[in-house]
Amino acid sequence: MATFAIVGAGLAGAKAAETLREEGFDGDIVLIGAETERPYERPPLSKGYLQGAGDRDEIYVHPPTWYADHAVDLRPGRRAVRLDLDAHELTLSDDSRVPYDKLLIATGATPRRLPGAGMYLRTVQDSDALKEAFARGGRVVIVGAGWIGLETAAAARKAGCDVTIVEPRPTPLHAILGPELGEVFARLHRRNGVDLRLGTGAEELSETGVRLSTGETLTADAIVVGIGATPNVDLARDAGLEVAGGIVTDASLRTSHPDVYAAGDVAEFYHPLYGRRLRVEHWANALNGGPAAARAMLGQDVVYDRVPYFYTDQFELGMEFSGDITGYDSVSYEGSVDDLEFIAYWRRDGRVVAGMNVNVWDVVQEIQDRIRAEAATTG
Repeated sequence: MATFAIVGAGLAGAKAAETLREEGFDGDIVLIGAETERPYERPPLSKGYLQGAGDRDEIYVHPPTWYADHAVDLRPGRRAVRLDLDAHELTLSDDSRVPYDKLLIATGATPRRLPGAGMYLRTVQDSDALKEAFARGGRVVIVGAGWIGLETAAAARKAGCDVTIVEPRPTPLHAILGPELGEVFARLHRRNGVDLRLGTGAEELSETGVRLSTGETLTADAIVVGIGATPNVDLARDAGLEVAGGIVTDASLRTSHPDVYAAGDVAEFYHPLYGRRLRVEHWANALNGGPAAARAMLGQDVVYDRVPYFYTDQFELGMEFSGDITGYDSVSYEGSVDDLEFIAYWRRDGRVVAGMNVNVWDVVQEIQDRIRAEAATTG
C-alpha cells in the first residue's frame, strides 16, 4: 500500500489530504505539522478573528474528528528536519522516520524579523497576543504597510488604539499594487485616524518605542512588525531540490524530483498564463494549490493556472484583487475612486494583467475571464 506524506499541516496540506481521499486514494496519508494546532486558515488571524468577529472554532479547516474519520495520520507539533530523496524518507524532529512513495511540501513561510522588540502575525497564538495588546489600548506602532500592516492597523483602530504606520516606501502596498492604488489605501487609513509615516524607516525597536530614520522616536505600548515573509525552503534545499524564490515546480506543482511536489506559500510554480514562475502568498493559492498537487500526485493531468486572488476588508473598504501587476505600464478605472466604489485594471502592453474590485461585488469571475482572454489574444 502506498504512503503519501504531506509536510505542512496548514490549509494547503489539509486540503491536499482531503482531496486525496475524495479522489479515491486508499493508501496511507501522513500529515506532518510544526504547530500543535490542527490545520487552520490564516486570513481570519488578521481580519475577523483579530477584530473579535469570529470564534476560534471557525478558523479550522476540518472538525477535530475529521482526520481519524478519514484515516489521515495527523502528526502535529513535529517538524520534518531531513529529507532523503534517494531513500524516499523523512526524518522528523522527534527522531521518527516516515517513508513515503510521494511527498508534498507545503511548509509555508515565516515572517521576516527585525532585531529588538516587536510582535509578529503568523500563528493563531500571535493573533491572540495582538488581540490582547489592542484591547489594552494605548499607542501601537506598526512597521510595514503591506497587507498584514494595514489589516492589523484597521483592527487596532477598531479597538480604540492610536496607530502609527512606518513604511520606507512612498505609499502603502507600493510593490503589490503600485503607487496609484497605494495612494487610495493611504487616504483610507489617514481618514480613519492612522498616522502614516511614509518614506521613513525603522532604525531601532525597543520595549518602549521605535526610533525612526528621521531621528525621531515614537513611543509605543505595542509594536507590530509586518515586513513580508520568507518561504520555508530549508528542507527542500538541504535535500537538493531546485530552489529559487521558493521551491521550483512545473505547472503541475512537481518539483525537480518526480515524486516530490510543492504547494502554497513555499512553491514557486510555472504559471502558463503569465509565462513565468510565480510565488503567491495568499489564501486562495493554498486553498486551490493543495488539491491541484494532490491530483498530480495521483497521476492526473494537472495544469495549475488559476489567476492569483486576494481579498481584504479595512474600515469601509472591501476589495478583491485578481492577477499580477508585474511590469504594468498603466492603470484605468471604472466607477468612482473618491467614493471607494470602483474597479481598477492594470495593463501591460495594452492588455489587462490584473484587476481589483473595491466595494463592487460579484465581478471577480468577469475580471479573471478578461485577464485570461487578453492573455490568450496576445499570445
